Amino acid sequence: MNNKLIIRTLFIVVFSALPLMAMAQQRSISLEEVFSLAEEHSRSLAVGRQGVEVAKQRIEEAKSGRLPDLDISLSASYLGNGTLTDRDFSNSMGVRMPHLGNNVAIEAAQLIYGGGVVDNSIALAHLEHEMANINLADSHTRVNLMLSGFYFELCKLYNIIDIFDQNIALQEELIAETEARIREGIVLPNDITRQELRLEQLKLQRREVENSAKILSSRLATTIGLDSDTELLPDTSIASATQPQHDEPYWQQLAAESAHALQRGEVAIAMSERAEKIARAERLPKVAVVAANHFDGPITIEVPVINKNFNYWYVGVGVSFNIASLYKSNRTIARHAMATEQSRLQLDELREQTMLDIRADYIRYNEAIAAVETYIKSLELAKSNYDIIEKRYKNDMALYTEMRDAADQLLEAEMHLANAQINVTLRYYKLLATAGAL
Repeated sequence: MNNKLIIRTLFIVVFSALPLMAMAQQRSISLEEVFSLAEEHSRSLAVGRQGVEVAKQRIEEAKSGRLPDLDISLSASYLGNGTLTDRDFSNSMGVRMPHLGNNVAIEAAQLIYGGGVVDNSIALAHLEHEMANINLADSHTRVNLMLSGFYFELCKLYNIIDIFDQNIALQEELIAETEARIREGIVLPNDITRQELRLEQLKLQRREVENSAKILSSRLATTIGLDSDTELLPDTSIASATQPQHDEPYWQQLAAESAHALQRGEVAIAMSERAEKIARAERLPKVAVVAANHFDGPITIEVPVINKNFNYWYVGVGVSFNIASLYKSNRTIARHAMATEQSRLQLDELREQTMLDIRADYIRYNEAIAAVETYIKSLELAKSNYDIIEKRYKNDMALYTEMRDAADQLLEAEMHLANAQINVTLRYYKLLATAGAL
């Protein structure tokens, strides 16, 4: 008996906790919070940050070219006996030698002039670091724009769910009134059938939208590092937020200063110019301060060989010049010069394309604003028409089919306006992204 009581109690506790578990999976979230979570969990941003660190390490690597070169060599060898002959290889005789040979050498060189190779290599590494930062910023923009699209689409779906809830409530109210009128014998029973059919259709459409919201919420949650079963509740009031109004020249100026594609193009030109300077430096002599210390034994430059160690050192200036570079580097220099010119042409093309993209986004943004004004007027007309038909229907001056058509028109107008309001914000964010300011 006690076991049955325990099992029954456990069932009650578990089933009563299910609604709480479902509620615990809901999470209200703002767009700024979505961006913040993406910063922590986005793989593409992690790749971009790693690229910045690699480029930073490349700078330190290039700076090491200013450090002196230091070589140390140690060797021990076995020396065999020598042979001494006349110049015509006659009168050969053996020469005994000490068999243990040793060599210790320490050599150092400090480059004092290399034609600008080191300085230009460091400058090129800094440009690579700048390019990595631009790529990271561009990844931020692309990720934020993608997440904005998810977020605003989720706002649309929840707004539509609210509209369906309102229409379902109106339909249920209408059914209740119709049932009362049937009992009074004012209307025929078949009206209630058509009304209930429309109610079920509204509920089905609501469920479809709700399922779409769950799917999109799961995708967004996974992208920003949350559990896929988390039901994200966006801030739908963002649709009513007023966006700053600027003219097209403002956006073109902003894009000229901030667009990532243009920044990449400018850095690419600078990188090509540095690479060209490095190629030209190969044709210049290199000057270095050199120093060395040698400790050798035995002394084999004398015959008979002197079985002693000989230590000597020197300090001086060394000059090296690769004569072959005068005729080998021409093609390399020409290639880098052409690459620089190509980068300039590409930047001109990017400027033109960016300005065209800004114009297109600006036109679409204003188009979205105009659409809101149009749909506000459409909603007013649909609401007015619905109110008129509703009064006529309640006074038995209109058929239910007219009432249903008016309700469908009102529902459609409400959904169009809700979507149009979100589209304004989405178009604004797209404009920000194109200008490099998102």
